[in-house]
Amino acid sequence: MNEPIPVHLLTGFLGSGKTTLLNHLLKSPEFADCAVLVNEFGEVGVDHHLIEAVQGEVVLLPSGCICCTVRGDLAEAVRSLHAQRDAGTVPAFRRLVIETTGLADPTPVLSTLMHERVIRHHFRVGSVITTVDAVNATDTLARFPEAAKQVAVADRLIVTKTDLAAPEAVQALRERLACLNALAVVHESGGQALAAGALLGDEGGEGSAGARHAVPERGPLGVHRSLVQAPPGAPGGIGSFALELEHGVDWTVFGVWLSLLLHTHGQRVLRVKGLLHVQGAERPVVVHGVQHLIHPPEHLPAWPPGERRSRLVFITQGIAPDLIRRSLAAFLHTLSTAPA
Repeated sequence: MNEPIPVHLLTGFLGSGKTTLLNHLLKSPEFADCAVLVNEFGEVGVDHHLIEAVQGEVVLLPSGCICCTVRGDLAEAVRSLHAQRDAGTVPAFRRLVIETTGLADPTPVLSTLMHERVIRHHFRVGSVITTVDAVNATDTLARFPEAAKQVAVADRLIVTKTDLAAPEAVQALRERLACLNALAVVHESGGQALAAGALLGDEGGEGSAGARHAVPERGPLGVHRSLVQAPPGAPGGIGSFALELEHGVDWTVFGVWLSLLLHTHGQRVLRVKGLLHVQGAERPVVVHGVQHLIHPPEHLPAWPPGERRSRLVFITQGIAPDLIRRSLAAFLHTLSTAPA
């Protein structure tokens, strides 16, 4: 009861199947200990004859899941839900899912979770789950920067309507998504619904060990993916690239550099994530930032087999990968060799 509650964001562009996915989750027994914040009950297929009103805008579904609408301020809705949990007026849910609108940028929600004092004491960021329409995604990603940004910050991408799209179109979309976000785990959802557990993954959230911290491996023939850019015409100028550092780094020096980078270019550094080899530390440090936000660093129990080097993946918009690479190299050299 005293552990921070993981919060998962469910996002996706208009018509991408986000509400259909949410409807499935709300009916799943795996969601019995979950609370869900939605924009409107009317947009979700909740059978009002089969739900039990609990308090105000909060209802208890047959699966045991708590569902409530967001009226106004998101932070107030989250605080209110937690207060009801503490008071025993709603079941003691152990995870929270927030559904965003189809045109929403997920980063303000992440900012609220990470920086609002009361919320960050009781909750922590889990996964960002983004639905992508296999039929219309090519056009949507080209026309709407919001859709590309939803993809770029995701931990899991759910490619929907694959049963309605040609296999070659689905494969082309997967390749395009990999250019936008090489970090995300991709699931396909056609006529068969996905299991809730596969969507949410390990409940450890962004700061735990597991696949969420895995950084893309080297390319074919062992070539380092030190400069992987989006192809010409990538939506919104968004692309991903990976940096590898062979030697351990000074944690203070790196932290100052990353803070300055995100402070100066946070709007264009959509995401940075990876493992850092810190001088004097036996265990790797997880690094994770979203725009101006930096998650608290955490040590993993051990290095992945055969790995003991820093490997960071950046997802950026309109900023040259080589600029970041040269900036980090120069910063590490200058401050690491500066006289005390």
